[in-house]
Amino acid sequence: MTADTPASDASDRAERRGTTSRYDHDRSDLEALLTGLPAYRTNQLWQGLYSDLADPADITTLPVTLRSELADKLPAALHLDHRSVGDTGQTVKWLWRLADGSLIETVLMHYEDRSTVCVSSQAGCAMACGFCATGQMGFDRHLSTGEMVEQVVRAQREAGERRVSNVVFMGMGEPLANYDHTWAAVERIHGALGLSARHLTISTVGLIPGILRLAEEGLPVNLAVSLHAANDRLRDHLVPVNRRWPLAALAEACSHHAATTGRRLSFEWALMHDVNDTLRDAAELADYVGPLAAHVNLIPLNPTPDWPTRGSSPLRVREFAGELGNRGINATLRRTRGVDIDAACGQLRAERTSVDLGTPRREAPPRLPD
Repeated sequence: MTADTPASDASDRAERRGTTSRYDHDRSDLEALLTGLPAYRTNQLWQGLYSDLADPADITTLPVTLRSELADKLPAALHLDHRSVGDTGQTVKWLWRLADGSLIETVLMHYEDRSTVCVSSQAGCAMACGFCATGQMGFDRHLSTGEMVEQVVRAQREAGERRVSNVVFMGMGEPLANYDHTWAAVERIHGALGLSARHLTISTVGLIPGILRLAEEGLPVNLAVSLHAANDRLRDHLVPVNRRWPLAALAEACSHHAATTGRRLSFEWALMHDVNDTLRDAAELADYVGPLAAHVNLIPLNPTPDWPTRGSSPLRVREFAGELGNRGINATLRRTRGVDIDAACGQLRAERTSVDLGTPRREAPPRLPD
């Protein structure tokens, strides 16, 4: 089974359920939908969806009767279940209900110099990282291209005049396990919504086939690897996919990616008290990332329901960062945002709902690509 097979299966299932949404359609699909009408109608519809970020019923350049037809034929993918606001208005989290009842979350974060949207690529996650709330909830299904693109559109509507300039595929799910739909979303966000490829980041726990495939793509997006441990014994426990693709193989794939793309890698490290925050851990991390000339993002672990270990203390964080600096490693302590609304890194879980959806559907986790 290849990396793209599960994504294709998910798309087929979505189409059979009739849940294909407006942003699942590319330009040729819209042309086919408007067969018999002047070509400029496709341009008007495309501009309405991607430039004006409008619902089909509100695209005023189209005739009223056509707008009504398109509103039925091009439904929204995301239906608001709950909206939370934190950090005195600077962080917004949405719980979306999809057409089949699956739940996902999206987070918008405003900073002084940018606005960033954190996009989910799956409902749930099969990677089973115990410290991550999404990993704790298990795998539901892959998201379609349109379900990912619409998260960016809805975030930009919320942002208003504060343009969303950065998109990170760091929400619920493992983007490289849903490769085809994730990459199609990247291309649509870049081409149709106009975001720079250098402001798009794909995160992975280390799916090597996806990393190698990503290195050959034409857009220079950023790659962020969730590392959290620099020895196989500990990483096998924290990030179970390491048992399939251990650290040495991951380093080789990352080296290939950096050499092929010319883009600097970044590694994510969630600091956990007495687990991976000692000076010895810092030394192991420095030895691992040094040859890759990579950047390290340090994130004190955010609390999740089913993980007993707390995040590292401010003193431990400073000591850890200092040791990396002493060893010549470029590291940044990431600002934690959204903790007050469970929107911070590792906290997305999609449990809260204002309607009774019954027992969540669970599919068997997809087999990892060879």
